Amino acid sequence: MEWRGRRESGNIEDRRGGGIGGGHVAFGGIGGLIIYLLIHFLGGNSGDVMQQPPAPSAQNQYANSADDTLKDYVGVVLADTEDVWDSLFNSMNKQYTHPALVLFSGSTEAGCGYASAASGPFYCPQDQKVYIDLSFFNELTNKFGASNGDFAMAYVVAHEVGHHVQNLLGISDKVDRARSRLSEPEYNKLSVKLELQADFFAGVWAHYDQQMKHVLDAGDIDEALSAANAVGDDRLQKESQGYVVPDAFTHGTSAERMYWFKKGYTTGDINQGDTFNDPNLN
Repeated sequence: MEWRGRRESGNIEDRRGGGIGGGHVAFGGIGGLIIYLLIHFLGGNSGDVMQQPPAPSAQNQYANSADDTLKDYVGVVLADTEDVWDSLFNSMNKQYTHPALVLFSGSTEAGCGYASAASGPFYCPQDQKVYIDLSFFNELTNKFGASNGDFAMAYVVAHEVGHHVQNLLGISDKVDRARSRLSEPEYNKLSVKLELQADFFAGVWAHYDQQMKHVLDAGDIDEALSAANAVGDDRLQKESQGYVVPDAFTHGTSAERMYWFKKGYTTGDINQGDTFNDPNLN
């Protein structure tokens, strides 16, 4: 992705180096899937993971050139999501509210509670902010096997912004209201549809970012698909415990995540992203 020298979003909150302890974090977004699986299938306790206070760290420990390059890149990606969704919401006669993106190291407070590096990137609807510890991008490649390309990072940001779009459109509220009347397996199926739609919205963003700015390089979409493949429920379950439990899926299989991102990218039609009424997902 051609990003150097382009506009960076003014909605970045840089809290790196300012870790805190206590509280809880919501299981939202790509990283939420990873920590959920580690807890659920490896016998861990969510309270143990979420309430561990981080080790003290110096503020300038994270002010290195590699992290600052990632910060700049993420700022450009966020700016591009603002431009695309501003335009798409305007076409729907709606106002797009820009989310903030919080960069943190170790842990921080979120509107949903305590955010830790272990939780990975997630979106919090209560404060309309995306939370990312930049170390996740190294894990995405080195631990989870995604392609070593910058557009894998763009996919992660665009997916979390996709949850913000769902929040603004009232989709997230409908899913939340259904939680109390559904069994866990039934709610998990609904969660999968929510996550796959966020993947679709990420693809829609990539479609219009290229159409509006011509900034995607050859291989960028393959890098995004590699990231989607890396964080599929089936793949992560297989790696963590050796077998898969479909009733416990919360984000979708690798194939489903790649399919919906690619569908969003190829069509650019937000109306084709109704995962909730797709017969293949029932």
